[in-house]
Amino acid sequence: MKYSTVIFDLDGTLLYTLEDLKNAVNYAFQQKGYGEHTVPEMRRFFGNGVRVAMQKAEPGATAEDLDEMVKLFRGYYNEHCLDNTRPYDGVLPLIRELKDKGIKMGIVSNKVDSAVKELAARFFPEISVAIGESEGVRRKPAPDTVYQAMRELQADPKKTVYIGDSEVDLATARAAGLPCISVLWGFREKELLVSEGADCFVDSPEEIPALL
Repeated sequence: MKYSTVIFDLDGTLLYTLEDLKNAVNYAFQQKGYGEHTVPEMRRFFGNGVRVAMQKAEPGATAEDLDEMVKLFRGYYNEHCLDNTRPYDGVLPLIRELKDKGIKMGIVSNKVDSAVKELAARFFPEISVAIGESEGVRRKPAPDTVYQAMRELQADPKKTVYIGDSEVDLATARAAGLPCISVLWGFREKELLVSEGADCFVDSPEEIPALL
């Protein structure tokens, strides 16, 4: 295999999380008097973290309201992040197969670090490194968290590939100097990914091992 390390995005790549994200956003919005949003809307909004998603959902929200709603979101989401979240079909067999083949695996996400670690431990115990957003560290598409994951995994950059579902993931891989495999079951449509420069796609997790 030409790759010995795989860095995965989380939401939209390994886990279906949209229902729980939508519920947490709507809870925060309700507390501040803003309207509710749907799962398809959440699909478009997320990718750069919760604050950016909320700004996209409610462009007129004040900075003060956004600060409060992010706190409300995190409090609610920490309690409810497992209500409807599940691995996409085929992901668990993929993780087991890569583990059996000796592939080192990490997760890098713009979700808050505590939630990333909780979800990774719950669903993907085979993955030894899981890194989310934390204060003082630039989030994706900056390559900082990818570099951190690679250091912890002792990965060879020339044998590492990034796998994600969005234009943010493409930009992250590019910034880190890594090739990117774009999955088509996540938060973005193929047309958008193509327009952002994606050139390697998979329609199902079963297709990934052949590319490694």
